Amino acid sequence: MSVDLRPYQDEIVAEFERHVERSDRSILLVAPTGSGKTVIASAIVAGTPRRVLVVSHRREIVNQTSDKLTALGVYHGIIQAGDEKKLRPMATVQVASIQTLHARAIRSSTMLMPLADLVIIDEAHHACAMTYQKVLEAYPNAIILGLTATPCRGDGRGLGGIFKTMIQCPQVPDLIEQGYLVKARVYAPVDPDLHGVKTQAGDYVESQLAERMDRDKLVGDIVTHWHKYGERRKTVAFACSVSHSVHIRDEFLKAGVRAEHLDGSTPKDEREAILARLASGDTEVVANCMVLTEGFDCPDIGCCILARPTKKMGLYRQMVGRGLRPAPGKTDVVILDHSGAVFQHGLPEDRVQWSLDPDRRAISPEHQKRQSSRYSKLIECSQCSTLRVGGRPCPTCGFLPRRPAELVLPADGELGLVTGGRRRRPSMTKTPVSNSSSNFAPCSNCADTKRVGLRTSSKTSSAHSHPGPITICCP
Repeated sequence: MSVDLRPYQDEIVAEFERHVERSDRSILLVAPTGSGKTVIASAIVAGTPRRVLVVSHRREIVNQTSDKLTALGVYHGIIQAGDEKKLRPMATVQVASIQTLHARAIRSSTMLMPLADLVIIDEAHHACAMTYQKVLEAYPNAIILGLTATPCRGDGRGLGGIFKTMIQCPQVPDLIEQGYLVKARVYAPVDPDLHGVKTQAGDYVESQLAERMDRDKLVGDIVTHWHKYGERRKTVAFACSVSHSVHIRDEFLKAGVRAEHLDGSTPKDEREAILARLASGDTEVVANCMVLTEGFDCPDIGCCILARPTKKMGLYRQMVGRGLRPAPGKTDVVILDHSGAVFQHGLPEDRVQWSLDPDRRAISPEHQKRQSSRYSKLIECSQCSTLRVGGRPCPTCGFLPRRPAELVLPADGELGLVTGGRRRRPSMTKTPVSNSSSNFAPCSNCADTKRVGLRTSSKTSSAHSHPGPITICCP
């Protein structure tokens, strides 16, 4: 069975095969959240005669990959705790949980590693972990294909220690323009004070961060601003800790909002039931702690609450990406940033310059340019409170304030007659100049008194109150 791929997905599949023909053995595919990287990987698997092992760290991703392969008619087995009925050791395609595969085939040797000519690692930014490294050591001759929306380690540096070639899908603004993602409407009502919160392993220390963010006033503001801007859309809230997530849920419940909480200890069946209620609309808000950042696919999500500050661009991109998928009747996603992440990492539509170089960090050139500019910083629209770029119209209401006119001071002078295409200097006669304070005064800004005449800075209009000729001094 064939699959109808988007044009860029079709090109990515072809580009992967071209790299393989050139004997590239470790390839990283970068595809923004919502661009369909699992679809691309499934199409590669369906079109190859190679033996394939697909590895992931999340049950949801294992199940999503299995569903995509089943839809394409690809016979495969699943190696995952609790799915023993789906074990098919003779299948040429295996989809495995990295935890189960490592525990059974490496740590305890209760099973053999599946034969594979192609190893696909989903969410490949985790591939630096020891469990993945041990698995990859078992396939020294295999082609390695990594899939990720955020190709960087926790400290933002590249994955060149594992992958040697990078293939990139179109970026978020391109996919928005093509209609495959929706634009973001960002509100940043709170920029929390994180002074004194320490950093560890490239991000804020979670215990200190939770203590700073899990306060009644801050959590209450989350609910208030959701009522003001969230339009009662289906919402996911990203918290700093389990207790912080529970606190957010409880405040929503007090306000009459149907809200639930889940974390890493939530039983599988209960987690699935919570997400099903969110998808159906029975639940309006689901608060979570580091669960829905990856592998969560619900296009109907219309609002994301960022209550977890982070120094990691990858984590920020993963969180906002949960709301970018299109759905019927959905024109945008509301981002309520209570973490200051947008000011630190940029808008969801900003392009990112990814790199495989382990000594370089991913950057957003557009956001860096904004931060160094006087006029194009991110500011709140005075009409609708959406974040906009200074000097540009508000993306929501179109408002653009007029910049006040700059002061231009007149200077005395004479016009010179132009003859034969050249300007003839006007005749000048020297006249004695009084050394009085009205004709010989320092610049009002830098105090320079080297020239005759009152001198003033272009930044001030104080010269209007003094007689005598005016000379513009310092800019």
